[in-house]
Amino acid sequence: MRYKRTESCCITYNLGVEKKRTEARSTSARSRDRGRATRLRLIEATARLCKERPGAEVSVAEIANAAGVFPNQVTYYFGSKDSLLVHAAFLGLLHDARRIERVGRQAPDAATFRRNVARAVLAMPSLPSVARALAAGISKPELAPMVDRHLQLLFRQSERFVSQLIDGRGWRARRPLNVEVRTFWSTALGAVLLVRAGAHGTVTDLDLAGALTIHDEPDPG
Repeated sequence: MRYKRTESCCITYNLGVEKKRTEARSTSARSRDRGRATRLRLIEATARLCKERPGAEVSVAEIANAAGVFPNQVTYYFGSKDSLLVHAAFLGLLHDARRIERVGRQAPDAATFRRNVARAVLAMPSLPSVARALAAGISKPELAPMVDRHLQLLFRQSERFVSQLIDGRGWRARRPLNVEVRTFWSTALGAVLLVRAGAHGTVTDLDLAGALTIHDEPDPG
């Protein structure tokens, strides 16, 4: 009987320990979920403010107020306002890129595709914020890896879209698709950086459509 009571006590103790572990894991999971939700609110609020006020300076207090959080949560979750601005800028860019994809799908031929996509990209509301993010990656090396991750995501998304489109339409590109999308976006973003740096002219002076080699005619020769 003494053995049975001891065994019962051990079982009860083990069940209690397991319950505490389960509760701790549950609490930790809820905390992570809240953290992710807060991060997302901050990014979305910042992207919205930057879109509403392109080129204007946005304060931490304004961002926190728009997201419904405390100002110190900006640094808690992102380390700095500049880091948050980079995340927000590329969130806006990826949203704009999806809209550009819709524009591209509506084109009846490759020439119209090149022209309409180039025009739509140069009119994207996210471009000023992205130009600032790129400049931040240059001036603050600690932000460069983050900028690169976002750019790689943009390139992959664009390459996937173009691949699906040309396969479905029977179109072709005169260079590898990874080179095609990198060349196109590098040209577009480079033009914005030049304009924001004070270069004479506007982005509309650029033949961005010429940076695309997607066509629906037979290859020359």
